[in-house]
Amino acid sequence: MKLNIQNETSRLRAVVLGTAESIGSIPSIHDAYDPKSIQHIKAGTYPKESDMQREMEAVAQVFKKYDVKVYRPEVIKDYNQIFTRDIAFVIEDKLIKANILPDREREYTAIHHVIAEIGEDHVIILPEECHVEGGDVMPYNDYIFIGTYSGDDYSDYITARTNMDAVIAIQELFPHKTVKAFELRKSNTDPKENALHLDCCFQPIGKDKAILHKNGFLIEREYDWLVDFFGKENVFEITKEEMYHMNSNVFSISEDVIISEKNFLRLNTWLRDNGFTVEEVPYTEIAKQEGLLRCSTMPLIRE
Repeated sequence: MKLNIQNETSRLRAVVLGTAESIGSIPSIHDAYDPKSIQHIKAGTYPKESDMQREMEAVAQVFKKYDVKVYRPEVIKDYNQIFTRDIAFVIEDKLIKANILPDREREYTAIHHVIAEIGEDHVIILPEECHVEGGDVMPYNDYIFIGTYSGDDYSDYITARTNMDAVIAIQELFPHKTVKAFELRKSNTDPKENALHLDCCFQPIGKDKAILHKNGFLIEREYDWLVDFFGKENVFEITKEEMYHMNSNVFSISEDVIISEKNFLRLNTWLRDNGFTVEEVPYTEIAKQEGLLRCSTMPLIRE
């Protein structure tokens, strides 16, 4: 397999889609990785395996409709393997293994059949001090946008996933690209004040447009840079409530086709008004774990 990822929106040809098969029992609050999951565990509304399987199957059917090659992880019994974007990501023709939370290492081994097709010479394993997850990394042609948190209290946040060591390492790996880092707002307790990854508050779509949530950015001038880069007329600004429901975490099959949650009424109307084909799927149960469509997909090949 020859990897090729230059951006978020070119025509998708191959992808790893996570699986909700055998995710196990509801985690304890101590074992949860984000404040939104904790909120639903406490409320007794944590999603059921059968509901999440149904939601992921709807996405698989959209990929089938658009003739996209879909890989799935090998199922690990009683283990959550939904969010494949966390475990690795592709830039150009290289797959970069994420230095993920130690408890999640098995998720990477479950895609060994994909790695075998790629070839080890196209896999990069970053140094141990480089913490990074794919939700924070967005190739955008000549740029690589990366969400990070560089506060001295980094280690206090279960929600701080990508550090500056990783930003520097990625810049060194791709010196011909401009790496632009953005400080994200983090909270262990309030999901409406937490941008778990960059794709929780920002995503490029189409040829020149973007979805943004201002409060997700810790430094206002970095948010302003994105608005200027895309142009205010090309930005769809989501509210705090829409961010909470993961409106920026849609997924592009091409510059013209976007998979979106069916309840994102304001966003989906705007997308259609701007010429996009919107493939609506149910994904509200998976969203309860502070992840949505981009989080549960790892693109391998775009044209």
